[in-house]
Amino acid sequence: MSQALDPDLSSCHAEPIRVPGAIQPHGRLLVLDPSDLQLRAYSDNWQPTKLQAALSRLKAGTLATLAPGAAPASLGAWDLGGEPWDVSAHRTDQHLLVEFEPASPADGNEAPIYSLTRVFLPRLQDASAIEQLAQLAATEMKRLSGFGRCLIYRFDEAGHGQVLAEDLDPGYDSYAGHHFPADDIPQQARALYLLNHFRLIADAHYTPVPLRSEDRALAPTGIDLSQAQLRSVSPVHLEYMRNMGTLASMSVSIVIEGKLWGLVSCHNHAPRFIGVATRLACEHLGQLLALQIQSKEANSQVADRLALRQLTLDMVAHLADSDETLSLLPKVPGLLRFARASGAAVVRDDEVWSVGEVPPVPDIQALAAWVAGQGVEVFHTHQLAAHCALAQGLQGTAAGLLAVSISQVHRHLILWFRPEIVKTVTWAGNPRKNLLAADGRIHPRLSFESWQERIRGTSLAWSPAEIAVAGELRQALTGIVLRRAEEFAEVAHELARVNKELEAFSYTVSHDLRAPMRHIAGYVDLVVDLEKKALSERALRYLGNVKDAAAYAGQLVDALLDFSRMGRAALKRRPVDMRVLVQDLVRELSRQEPQRSVEWALDDSYPEVFADPLLLQVATRNFLTNALKYARGRDPTRIAVRAIRRPEGDGIEVEDNGVGFKMEYVGKLFGVFQRLHQAEDFEGTGIGLAIVKRIVERHGGSVWASGTPDQGARFGFTLPRVEPSATAPPLPATTPPRSP
Repeated sequence: MSQALDPDLSSCHAEPIRVPGAIQPHGRLLVLDPSDLQLRAYSDNWQPTKLQAALSRLKAGTLATLAPGAAPASLGAWDLGGEPWDVSAHRTDQHLLVEFEPASPADGNEAPIYSLTRVFLPRLQDASAIEQLAQLAATEMKRLSGFGRCLIYRFDEAGHGQVLAEDLDPGYDSYAGHHFPADDIPQQARALYLLNHFRLIADAHYTPVPLRSEDRALAPTGIDLSQAQLRSVSPVHLEYMRNMGTLASMSVSIVIEGKLWGLVSCHNHAPRFIGVATRLACEHLGQLLALQIQSKEANSQVADRLALRQLTLDMVAHLADSDETLSLLPKVPGLLRFARASGAAVVRDDEVWSVGEVPPVPDIQALAAWVAGQGVEVFHTHQLAAHCALAQGLQGTAAGLLAVSISQVHRHLILWFRPEIVKTVTWAGNPRKNLLAADGRIHPRLSFESWQERIRGTSLAWSPAEIAVAGELRQALTGIVLRRAEEFAEVAHELARVNKELEAFSYTVSHDLRAPMRHIAGYVDLVVDLEKKALSERALRYLGNVKDAAAYAGQLVDALLDFSRMGRAALKRRPVDMRVLVQDLVRELSRQEPQRSVEWALDDSYPEVFADPLLLQVATRNFLTNALKYARGRDPTRIAVRAIRRPEGDGIEVEDNGVGFKMEYVGKLFGVFQRLHQAEDFEGTGIGLAIVKRIVERHGGSVWASGTPDQGARFGFTLPRVEPSATAPPLPATTPPRSP
């Protein structure tokens, strides 16, 4: 829908609308030096006596708290020579601006903002759709402002505005359902709407009041009026208003998540001024409307995403039970429904499988190659022909495309297609009819009568939920579909065989390797002590590397020996008081890093379990030290140790606020020498959790883990309940002896 700018319109985007050097005539302006409140400039409509009276009332204490860029602050109502004024002030990087606007007399009714909160807000909360919200807001804004016509419109991706709702008096043209071209509001004006959410033009026939500078070095056009309510607007816009039959206008920005979602725009056939109290209510209405729209859109996206995620789970489950690969995907129920597509195709290098209405196979291959060349995991567009020349003749089946790339090495893609939807757009006047006068000055279009345009080459746009869940499907397929079920079975069988061999082999090998590792380290020390003077710095560095490597190898051997011992040692079960065990370990670990800020959260009571106290202490220590290790760098570190009581048994769960992990890797955590983080980032051998799992499973219990990247992890275990011996008192675990 977007059109190239007409050559004569390009200067609209460069017009200095933030620094016009003038204000609207219904108010007054002072420009002060923020450091000493000395007058730097003023509007040319001040009477000398009132100017001096205003300057004498300004207080440094009141204005010193204003921060550059903050919203204007009210200074209250002032009386200057018998005239009441509403006064506000704000700061820019260079200046302090004080604005004076005529104060409206109180009419005895309730404050507009109170009425808005008491009556309008409940109605807004009851609205079920954005269009209903917009209509309620249009009606209420018209009531508050007294303007003859009020429009609510939103911007599309191209910047065009579409009227969602309106309320108007007799004699005003209706723009319901109409579109306004993006060029009506140039980019710099949009940026200003994001900064200053309210704008009033009281009379489109006004003559701008110039600013007068007290300092020759300061030009009036060097004063930033971006946040000034009195800022004079572009003469092109004033002419636009007059051509529209509008002599007064008011707009309130609808800002959602830092973006200009739309505008509340009010028009009046005659000049109209509104006071500060009413203006604040109008601004508040815009904020309430933005919050409700954001809530409705977020709820809708969540609902859509949940429904699509369920479809994704169903498809993945269907594929996970099969030994086929991507070729099965077009046969899976829900593939088209997943993306509300008319057709879909799966491409694996030179092979293509499809379902529904799709382009010919050669065109699918060409599109797949083009998408792969974009270098993105998820690609989407509802105007494919505008991006890809290959799609020029494919609008009937492929005006829109959503694609996911499964592999970064091979051409493995899934493509969903949507057909062209020919739309008829009703514009408020022909957006291309902008005139250029003989003097070279820009003039806006003269007519705002309905003008229709047929839009071709576009499909229904892909929703944010569809795009996001397509990425999730890609991740699931990467981990499931591309691996055949036979490969999983083969790997599982091989792992079982290796684990049995490791258990029988590791004890002997690790025990025999301990002495050589220590001998290596010892001989390195001897060489350094005896020959240090004869050795070069490089030789000493090499020997140091040898010693470090031998020490690390020794740690691995010790860990392997411990792991083997956990599977061979006889269990000596006794009642163990987990409260004492946990408290002792926390005190011990706290003493090891006294300078570290750690917040421990311990339960008031813990279960008594029946277990080998030495082995149970090893398992618990592993959980606590891992929590400390992987939460290093968090300030403060937070670790919670919770009591777990379940039908299958009792135990504990340890939660930290550390680096966490992706749940797709949870199956690797309790394997031997499995690490999810770089060794240089976190010390360790990668065998601690495998030892925990072996200890717990030897007791007949179970372990679990869950985590979220950069938010923390939880690890826990439960042991089955066993009746303890009446003669065995509860014991805490103690530090297990190390083998010599």
